[in-house]
Amino acid sequence: MPATEVDQESVLRRYAAAAEDAHAELTALDRHSGDGDFGDNLRGGLRAAVAAFERSGGPAFGALGTVFLDEVGGTSGPLLGLLFTEIARALESGADAAAWAEGAAAGLAAIQRVGEAKVGDRTLVDASTPAVDALRAGGDEGFAAAARAAAEGAARTSELRARMGRASYVGDRVKGRPDPGAVGVALLFWALATAADPAADVPTPVPSP
Repeated sequence: MPATEVDQESVLRRYAAAAEDAHAELTALDRHSGDGDFGDNLRGGLRAAVAAFERSGGPAFGALGTVFLDEVGGTSGPLLGLLFTEIARALESGADAAAWAEGAAAGLAAIQRVGEAKVGDRTLVDASTPAVDALRAGGDEGFAAAARAAAEGAARTSELRARMGRASYVGDRVKGRPDPGAVGVALLFWALATAADPAADVPTPVPSP
């Protein structure tokens, strides 16, 4: 049976739509632990990436990486830009599960080199790491497994005290709600899983208000 190829344009558009829907919740999460701009940054970056993709006609994740590296502010913008850029590079020769896994793993490694975060620090790494592991292990089944793993990783950040970034100054007050960056990354893996299989049984990683 041939490997499933997942169209990166479909992932981008699903991710952008999900960020629109989750904007209020992501903003509230960031106000709980930061300065409240994550919802705006993610939504605005994805809007700009869709527009850039439509203008250029080039690879969707190439546009996504460029926009987040060059135009999106905050701590998360450049870090997400690294993730998207590495995914774009891996997808140049195909878009099956192995290529998506390779790109996500390279992006995670780049984020950790630059940001020095590890699992348990209450960052987007807490969602990315289990998702990459599941994607690497699962073949075509790995898309849904990665989405579930990312959602679970993001949810677990609600139990953690932040060790990196602005949230680290808030102390235990961040507990009780998940890290917005982790939820934002989990939304990416949700978009990937639902683009691979629109009927996939994957929960949204965005918590209720």
